[in-house]
Amino acid sequence: MTLYEELKARGLIAQVTDEALISEMINNGKATFYIGYDCTADSLTAGHFVALTMMKRLQQTGNKPIALIGGGTTMIGDPSGRTDMRKMLTREDIEYNAACFKRQMERFIEFGEGKAQMVNNADWLLDLNYVNLLREVGACFSVNNMLRADCYKQRMEKGLSFLEFNYMIMQSYDFYHLFQSHGCNMQFGGNDQWSNMLGGTELIRRKLGKDAHCMTITLLTDAQGNKMGKTAGNAVWLDPNKTSPFDFYQYWRNVGDQDVIKCLRMLTFLPLEQIDEMAQWQDARINEAKEVLAYELTEMVHGTEEAGKARKAAKALFAGGVGDENMPTTTLTAAQLDNGRIGILTLMTICGLSKSNGEARRLVQQGGVFVDDQKVDAPDVSFTEEQLRKGLKLRKGKKIYHKAIL
Repeated sequence: MTLYEELKARGLIAQVTDEALISEMINNGKATFYIGYDCTADSLTAGHFVALTMMKRLQQTGNKPIALIGGGTTMIGDPSGRTDMRKMLTREDIEYNAACFKRQMERFIEFGEGKAQMVNNADWLLDLNYVNLLREVGACFSVNNMLRADCYKQRMEKGLSFLEFNYMIMQSYDFYHLFQSHGCNMQFGGNDQWSNMLGGTELIRRKLGKDAHCMTITLLTDAQGNKMGKTAGNAVWLDPNKTSPFDFYQYWRNVGDQDVIKCLRMLTFLPLEQIDEMAQWQDARINEAKEVLAYELTEMVHGTEEAGKARKAAKALFAGGVGDENMPTTTLTAAQLDNGRIGILTLMTICGLSKSNGEARRLVQQGGVFVDDQKVDAPDVSFTEEQLRKGLKLRKGKKIYHKAIL
């Protein structure tokens, strides 16, 4: 099986231009490709997994990745899949986020001379002269075609700002610039980016001729990526300070039965033959497949030691243990108690299991809060200093565990 055939067998390829040429270049290590990351937060999320592992797969076979940090495009904001305009960030925020991204990407790809490169589109986009851009690039785009693009349709219903309308042109210019300056001949992105990415391919061919070898591949990351990226209303971060290795492991351990094989194919580097065998597992063995998925991905992001700790802690919880030292823990002080007690709503908020007392109250009323495996029946329940000194095991829903101790 060639690499391109494997990518298709893993369910990674959604749409392509020039499939025969793409296949030949990827299989022979001739692709210099980029994937873009807008720096809207200071950590990547589980939703970036497909793109990160794709870069790793291709680099392992001799292809050259370019990680494009969207320092310039982040200042505009991608309207794809959005019903409102993104928060405007300062250049300092974006540069800080980019530095965080690189540290996390180094877990997946190797940077250096002749290896992967990281570039920031702020280096060329922010210096563009607006009138020159309109003359050089604007003439290559049809407004009628742009308005038909999926990335704009949802926003058109509520109002699309002119700022966001320019995003497609900026993203297209990225590919044009990288093609000329870095020999980048291929771009990858989520399937929801198809219209934006085609704009880059067309721009290169209109400016440099139809024989310019520039290709576009989109990955099946739109709906699946959104599912991977969030759980219980919160993002699943790759930064251990935002999502602990234990919580990260637990998230993947608790994926739906219908998704576990799909995630194993798309996200892990296990041989397809092994995954095909696991696809035949039923009943209790499905949970075994989830444990394999959780361990593989936690090891990839957090290392072997942390993955082992998370697996041990998860098994202890499943076996009914009171709590493992590897469980995410919040240590409280006596000053946080009120007359030697603390209410469940305050405790949930302090431990980061809810954003506010109001949210915690709703969780309790919906029957989704447990302490030491006992359901909390009322929002006015409180706990003593003595109980806290022994340690309390909190659970939100079926998946999220936390320990509180004084």
